Amino acid sequence: MNIIDELEWRDAINQQTDAEGLRELTNEKSISLYCGVDPTGDSMHIGHLIPFIMLKRFQLAGHKPVILIGGATGTIGDPSGRQSERSLQSLEQIQANVEALTEQMKKLFITEGDNQIRMVNNYDWTHKINVIEFLRDFGKNFSINAMLAKDVVASRLDSGISFTEFSYQILQSIDYLHLFKHEDVQLQIGGSDQWGNITSGLDLIRRKEGSESKAFGLTIPLMLKADGTKFGKTAGGAVWLDPKKTTPYEFYQFWANTDDRDVVKYLKYFTFLTKEQIDLLAEKVQTEPHKREAQKTLAEEMTRFVHGEEMLEQAKRITAALFSGDIKELTVDEIEQGFKEMPTFEAAKETKNIVDWLVDVGIEPSKRQAREDITNGAISVNGERMQDLAYELSEGDAIGGKFIIIRKGKKNYSLVKIV
Repeated sequence: MNIIDELEWRDAINQQTDAEGLRELTNEKSISLYCGVDPTGDSMHIGHLIPFIMLKRFQLAGHKPVILIGGATGTIGDPSGRQSERSLQSLEQIQANVEALTEQMKKLFITEGDNQIRMVNNYDWTHKINVIEFLRDFGKNFSINAMLAKDVVASRLDSGISFTEFSYQILQSIDYLHLFKHEDVQLQIGGSDQWGNITSGLDLIRRKEGSESKAFGLTIPLMLKADGTKFGKTAGGAVWLDPKKTTPYEFYQFWANTDDRDVVKYLKYFTFLTKEQIDLLAEKVQTEPHKREAQKTLAEEMTRFVHGEEMLEQAKRITAALFSGDIKELTVDEIEQGFKEMPTFEAAKETKNIVDWLVDVGIEPSKRQAREDITNGAISVNGERMQDLAYELSEGDAIGGKFIIIRKGKKNYSLVKIV
């Protein structure tokens, strides 16, 4: 299957500058293509993954991807999708972000072999251009009227846009021209909000290199959930690829909780499963939705891809322990992951009667209620039902000397830190 046919089956194409021309080119030879990310933070989130997974698909089809880290464009700020100016970060912070994103990209996408994904930083060629060269060699090729007509700029005219952000599309166009000339790149891909920047780059290539230059642009659709909200956001914020920002367990749970209406779309977009495998899972969504097999597969594929097999197994262990209540099998690290968003209390390193302890910690409102819940078997300590009103809780009950897990009823967990 041609790579363009596969992307169409996966509903992963929004716009193309020349659909037939790109199909013919990818049939004829192995091409180089690129996608960029600006270092506005020290980690990508899952929304950033979509175009880069597309790069990976091109690689698996025999093409040669280039990942661009925007060390230069990141100092300016892409106005796409914003209604106000970005706050400029210090050059030191941007460089720290460049280094963090580079390591993240290497972990996710760099593989051994001749068809290795290449990485570049646009600061390497942009910082050599002085202001006179910028205006004479590049600025002369851009019409203000055409720039104002781009959606990303037009949407900002009422609220205002600085010359700095207005010039962003020129810098990104210079990137495409540089890669076209020096890395043989013939295709730029990006999100739907990048269409204006991509077409500006193509215009610059044709002005500088000739109207017959074979260069193309392709964007992916805007990802929305079935309820119309933006993909990749939760009540706690973005779902990050950095395990320090979003733990592997939280990452796994995000995908496992996917709506039935979205799961097949996400399997197509994000995983490398075959059409036959996805069609089978799609059928099970219809016939056996209660088993959530498609969601489990999606969660496993994505957690394995981003965090590796070991962290996937850890996320599954936490999930199983919380479902079964077998908490004692978890390590301290796994408890910190699994109970990160659950009610948290503190208790001193002392021995105390279970009834008094539950009230003093704040889990129970009164001794009467505590005695009633214990007697009725509603209280579990570290996964074991507690019905002994005389039991003395001590530091020895803490898992790893740090945590005691209280479950009240079937699902109400509390994490108690021993301090």
